[in-house]
Amino acid sequence: MLEKIKSSCNYVASNSEFVTIDYKKLDEFIKTIDCNKIKFWLSSNPYNLFDMKIDKIINFMLIYDSINYCFWGEPKWTIETSEGQKDGSDALLYTLLNYVRNLNEVDFSNMTLEEFSNILKGNIDIPFLKERYNTVVSISKIVNIKMNGNFYDYIKNINNDIELFDIIINNFKDLCDERKYNNRKVYFYKLAQLLTSDILHIKELINNTKVDYSHLVGCADYKIPQTLRALGILVYNSELSNIVDNKKPIEENSKYEVEIRANTIRVITYINSKLKDCFSIDINDYLFLSAKSVKNIVKPYHLCENKNY
Repeated sequence: MLEKIKSSCNYVASNSEFVTIDYKKLDEFIKTIDCNKIKFWLSSNPYNLFDMKIDKIINFMLIYDSINYCFWGEPKWTIETSEGQKDGSDALLYTLLNYVRNLNEVDFSNMTLEEFSNILKGNIDIPFLKERYNTVVSISKIVNIKMNGNFYDYIKNINNDIELFDIIINNFKDLCDERKYNNRKVYFYKLAQLLTSDILHIKELINNTKVDYSHLVGCADYKIPQTLRALGILVYNSELSNIVDNKKPIEENSKYEVEIRANTIRVITYINSKLKDCFSIDINDYLFLSAKSVKNIVKPYHLCENKNY
C-alpha cells in the first residue's frame, strides 16, 4: 500500500491542472536542508508525554492520531489552559493527555458522547465532534475485541513500517484515506502513516529499539502545502489561488484538493531522492516544523472539511 501512495500521487502530479511544482526553487531549498538537524515532531516531549510508560504512550497515540484532523472554523475551537489559550492539534494533545494521564488504561469504548464532549470542552464544540467520538469508541472496541485490550502488546514486536502500517489500515477502517482522480484511485493515508511513524520513533527514542520507517511516504495535510507554497515550491494557478487566498472552502475529493495533497507527496519523495541520508517521513516532519520559519510570508492554507487531515 505504501508504494501505491507514491505511485498514485505521482500520477496526479504528472497530470495536475491547478497545481505545479517549481523544481528550480525546490532544488535551491534542498541545499538548505541539514539531515543531521531534522527532528521527530514529538521529540520535544510536549506536555511531558514521555513521562508515561511506553505502552500507555503508544495506546494514547492510537487514539490521538486517529482524531488529529480538521480544526478550522469561525470561531476556531480553542481551550483555556494554565499556559494560555491553545487550539488545533496542540490543544487536542493537551486536553486528551491530561485526561488519560491518570487512567489505568486508555479505553474509550464505554464513554458517552457527553463525556467525550466535556473532555474537549472549549469555546465551541470541536469540529466533527460526533465523528471523532465514534472513531475513538470504535477503535477502543476493536482493540478490546481483536487485541485483548492492549494495542501496544499487539504490535510491540513489530519494528518495521510496512508490517505496522498494514496492521493499522487493515484493523482500523476509520483511518481510510483514499480519493479519486480521473477515475483512478489515489491513496494518501495521512493519519495511518503518522501513527506508524509516531510509534516507531517513540520506540526508537525511549527504548533504543532498532526500527525501520524508511518506506513511509509522507503526510499530506494543510500545513505542509501551505509552507511549500510560501517557499514558492508549490504553485497554484490563478483559479485555485483565488479560492485559497479568499478562504473559500474546497470540496473533499475535488481536483483542487487531490492535486494539492498529491503534489505535496511528490515534493517530499523528490527531496528524499536527492537526500539519501533523510527518510521521507523525516523530511515530512522537517517541513511540518518549518511552518514557523515562513509565518511572515505565508498565505492561507486550503480549507477542506474532511476526517483525514
